[in-house]
Amino acid sequence: MEGLKKELAVFSGALLCCFLWASAVPSIKIGYKLWDIGGDETWKVIRFAGIRFFLAGILVIAFAGAARKKLLIPQRDEWGKVMFLSLFQTIGQYIFFYIGVAHTTGVNSAVVDSMTNFFAIIIASVVLRMEKLTVRKMAGCLLGLAGVVLVEITPAGFEFRPAGDGLVALSALCYGVSSSMIKRYSSEHDTVLFSGWQFIFGGAVMTFVGQCGMMVSGGSSDDASHISFKAVALLIYLALVSSVAYTLWGILLKHNDVSKISVFGFMNPVMGVMLSAVLLGESGQLGIKYVAALLLIGAGIATVNLKKSHGINDTLNTDG
Repeated sequence: MEGLKKELAVFSGALLCCFLWASAVPSIKIGYKLWDIGGDETWKVIRFAGIRFFLAGILVIAFAGAARKKLLIPQRDEWGKVMFLSLFQTIGQYIFFYIGVAHTTGVNSAVVDSMTNFFAIIIASVVLRMEKLTVRKMAGCLLGLAGVVLVEITPAGFEFRPAGDGLVALSALCYGVSSSMIKRYSSEHDTVLFSGWQFIFGGAVMTFVGQCGMMVSGGSSDDASHISFKAVALLIYLALVSSVAYTLWGILLKHNDVSKISVFGFMNPVMGVMLSAVLLGESGQLGIKYVAALLLIGAGIATVNLKKSHGINDTLNTDG
């Protein structure tokens, strides 16, 4: 019974993270309108994301500090690890993603970005040897990827663009590395502290990079007259999405295999499409393929999380 309760808690926590991340997709689009940011203003987008993540880090540290009644500050030997984690989890992942998206289609970026889950499992299993790579894990990933591809592929097809899709793929690789780093660091360090401070550091760097990029490229100047209560409230919500989702995700990774948690990430694009249909009035895009995609992704999640039958060895040989 205790095992079932744990599985339900993991399932609920992972789905909550996916829902929050998926809600960020339409929220970001609404935020661009409220903050008067054009889709082609890449540096403004990076700065906007930087401010969002910086606030997310402040919220994580503030809430956790209030709960524990102490100020959460990394130890001297932890600062380097926090910055190294931020290099992959926030700075690399999102700078590569936003610049890449500006040079490819939405369909391509969604399909390529779904590879984050593959990278997370491969790095944890093959590169860092933190867990075993099994037939079930690979089969579950393939089912999940099939669901994402089913949602995103259109009659326009898919064509790989190095300047766009290549950078999105690098973003996915950064996520895969960061997931394994969180798992490794969490055995010796405070997951919440690391999550908060890597956001603060990464958000500050992204804000600086975005601002410098705007100055060098001669982008449009800022106009504070359009800023409204809705615009500020939405930015705070996006910061809360990042702070809650990534902190919870880190806790889940600490107590479970990377593959068991990462496979849930295939739900993000499907949930994102569904929430966009509700919040952005794009319900006309929904159809039977989304039901099929959910079934494929659900099958993938179930495959990875099913207990191995006694006496059956499904471990893949990764020794070359």
